[in-house]
Amino acid sequence: MIKLLHFADAHIDMANYGRQDPQTGLPLRVLDFLKSLDSIVDTAIQEQVDLVLFAGDAYKDRNPAPTFQREWGRRVMRLSRAGIRTLLLVGNHDLSPALGRAHALDAFDTLDVPNVRVLDKPIFLHPDDLGGLPLQILALPWVSRSAFMAKRGLANANAEQVYENLEELLTELVQTWLDEADPNLPTVLTAHASVQGAVYGGERMVMLGGDLVLPGSLLRDPRLDYVALGHIHKAQNLNENAHPPVIYPGSIERVDFGEAKDDKFFVIAHLERGKCQVEWRKLAGIRPFVDRTVRLSSQEDVTGQILAVMPEAESLSGAIVRLVLEFPPDWEKLIEEAALREAFSQAFEFRLEKRPQLETRIRLPADQPIGSLTPLELLALYWRTNHLDEQDIKELNQLAAQVISPPED
Repeated sequence: MIKLLHFADAHIDMANYGRQDPQTGLPLRVLDFLKSLDSIVDTAIQEQVDLVLFAGDAYKDRNPAPTFQREWGRRVMRLSRAGIRTLLLVGNHDLSPALGRAHALDAFDTLDVPNVRVLDKPIFLHPDDLGGLPLQILALPWVSRSAFMAKRGLANANAEQVYENLEELLTELVQTWLDEADPNLPTVLTAHASVQGAVYGGERMVMLGGDLVLPGSLLRDPRLDYVALGHIHKAQNLNENAHPPVIYPGSIERVDFGEAKDDKFFVIAHLERGKCQVEWRKLAGIRPFVDRTVRLSSQEDVTGQILAVMPEAESLSGAIVRLVLEFPPDWEKLIEEAALREAFSQAFEFRLEKRPQLETRIRLPADQPIGSLTPLELLALYWRTNHLDEQDIKELNQLAAQVISPPED
């Protein structure tokens, strides 16, 4: 039986909240991410896993600062020195923004770091590629749309055509690999990509446009024994109570308020041919996010109205807090910002967003009943009441049309 540790979306250079640590000089939020990464590396070493599979996005920035590369390198070298075979799949945040330049994980292959292999091209790994582990891995790193277009001569193709072409190519490639695979060995597919049916943090359905979306049926092939995904930050199994498990472990720390309610995990998978036992390991000490929207209902005791709907002070300690206030424009002078900042002084960071609300009504011609409008026409009216410009309305309605009337297969 193979013991595999799977994690993804480390984004260790996230420094968008808080201050710097005076001892290390690192942003405190970066230390949050490194703490989770240390927990994952400690587990791999203490439990002597056979393989660590990182499914992409070590960083947020495609040109990470040398300091952040040093911190990532220290953790990877701990795995290397412990003799744990480690695969690093390249994600979209790891690729260089300039075609042909080295990506953020290149150094490990360049330096030929023992037990570490970077996967930056689609590849089928056999036991000989894995130090003799009785395992085969189908790897699909992030594919750059611009690089793919250049290689395939698709300079004049639109995004939809490019992604259709790419999806067909990758589907054929995976099917060919599965046909060639040894049926007696466990088989893992790893990819940094979106998958049909997955949800982002904040429960937004994966939408067409702007992303390659792999068909869910491709990853639920029973010839696979585990599917190790990265790219989407919400932990989920897209093939619950069935074989193979199709797993997004999610990001290792909360990245933004869209993940405020999400716990964070990595996964230990116990693999043999035709069987897989999955252990979700919850990461401890994740930084809390508190997100509240308050619509002021009275001019009386505005600060009291706000504090009445906030959590207890203890739960705000060390949290990243966002307070959104909605109110009539002439009430803004009643908001005591200094008092609010004092009330939230124990928070790691407090962000106040004031949103004056303008009353807007949809007005239709007298001879046009609302029932005569199509859903897309009603949606366009809604966007206009929210003061979106016409180009944004056009693009949003095009996406909505794909949802309402999806193209036939």
